[in-house]
Amino acid sequence: MQQPYLKKIWWEIVISIIIFSILPLFVLGFFIYHQFSVSYSGKITDSLKTLAENRQGALDLFFEERVAQLTTLAGTQNLEKLKDEGYLNKVFNILQARSRSYMDLGVIDQDGAHLAYVGPYYNILKGVNYKNEDWFDGVMASGIYISDVFLGFRKVPHFIIAVLAREGSKVWILRATIDSDIIEKIVQAAQVGRSGDAFLVNRANILQTSPRFSGKLLEKPKAPDYSWTIGTNVEEVYFEGQNFLFGTAVLKNKRWVLVIKEDPAEQLSPLLHARDIAATIGFGGVVLIILGAVFTTRAMMRELQAMERKRAASEDMAVQSSKMAALGKMAAGIAHEINNPLAVIGEKAGWMKDLLKKEDLSVSKNFQEFADSVNRIEFHVNRAKKITHRLLSFGRRLEPVTEKVDVNLTLDEAIDFLENEARYRSIDIQTDFAEDLPVIQSDSGQLQQVFLNILNNAIDAIVKNGQIIIKTYFISKSNRVAIEIADYGPGIPKEVLDKIFDPFFTTKDVGRGTGLGLSISYSIIEKLGGRIMVASEVGQGTTFTIYLPAA
Repeated sequence: MQQPYLKKIWWEIVISIIIFSILPLFVLGFFIYHQFSVSYSGKITDSLKTLAENRQGALDLFFEERVAQLTTLAGTQNLEKLKDEGYLNKVFNILQARSRSYMDLGVIDQDGAHLAYVGPYYNILKGVNYKNEDWFDGVMASGIYISDVFLGFRKVPHFIIAVLAREGSKVWILRATIDSDIIEKIVQAAQVGRSGDAFLVNRANILQTSPRFSGKLLEKPKAPDYSWTIGTNVEEVYFEGQNFLFGTAVLKNKRWVLVIKEDPAEQLSPLLHARDIAATIGFGGVVLIILGAVFTTRAMMRELQAMERKRAASEDMAVQSSKMAALGKMAAGIAHEINNPLAVIGEKAGWMKDLLKKEDLSVSKNFQEFADSVNRIEFHVNRAKKITHRLLSFGRRLEPVTEKVDVNLTLDEAIDFLENEARYRSIDIQTDFAEDLPVIQSDSGQLQQVFLNILNNAIDAIVKNGQIIIKTYFISKSNRVAIEIADYGPGIPKEVLDKIFDPFFTTKDVGRGTGLGLSISYSIIEKLGGRIMVASEVGQGTTFTIYLPAA
């Protein structure tokens, strides 16, 4: 695209197509992704909240069942029987048969003395007095007490459930140590994914179970402080350089807080994967849109350029036609003006010739010279008449008409116009016309313009000392008349051959050619229903072949 305004139009069309194609795609993609992201994030949040509530319910049910078992046992048994460790062992076995949740079972009186004990720490705990322990005060005050995890006398992390029983004036305590592995399993069931974690903390923010990544038992967790959380909550927190989802739920029977930690990136990985796929597809779509815009615009611009060339050629043909029409009228006027004095000169020359015959001038020593001069005058008068006749013929044929045309005669007249130029350059124009060539219906003036353009180009290409061969023949199969005009000049390079019919394209030096001759000739032949073809080889010459319909 050589014209700057066409390049500007090209960029405007490409950018417009890209913007109005990609912008809706991005807006729609962003809207869908945003809605899906919000919905998916909400689903993850709801799922975490549901998980926290389920684990909270399981823990609450576990504690309620253990408290119910111990309360029932304390309410249905008397102290005297339970002080018998053999009987207490039978009761313990019955409890374990129904629920393997207990590690040991003990009976303590109101003064804190250990009256009976069944379990693995008999040697350590049998003679221990619990009067000064926190849990002892708690159960004496509330009747039911669930402790935090502590080391106690056995120096092993554990927690207990103790219930207060009354028999008349006597008060005693049934105390059971709970198997913490069961609590650990209930909590660990909430550890979702590769980096998920779950644990219990008490109101002092001390770990009551062992987390996967967030610290050690009986230490503060590596997590925000949720020890005073109320109800069930889910929030996203930026902690230690990373975003985490934390779900919390408070147990009813024991004011412990269940904390579940999840990595949102891991939970959102399906969404992020879908986003990456959508981004890849979107990128591919953008590339296709850009390529489509470029190729479509290129095709449009080629059509626009072709239209521009045709328009330019049409305008130049109109200008050329008007010029040629004016030239034809002027030539006809000049021919008429010259014909009058030529007629007088011819008449006087004939009269002088008659006088020479009538008068007895043969004896004059200048008689032969007079006779030769009169003959020369008549010869040049006839020659001038032929020239004015051709000028009149040229002027008449510039008017666009459809008439019977003798192609051979039209070619002869075109050759007559360029005969002197060819002779001056020592260029031999030879003809090989078919004698049986049919007369065609066409426009002789426009055909003559085509022949003159091609012959003139052939003469310019040869420059000097060359040959032009013009051949005509009839193709009966396609009912067409063919005209071949071949020169033996330098030929046309292949890279240029496809452009010779383009408007303003010329291989001539600056100022010697307009680049319109062949373009106009091509348009004329097409308009007349024919075809023009060219074949050329560098160093061998060029042949133009014109096909015209015979009827």
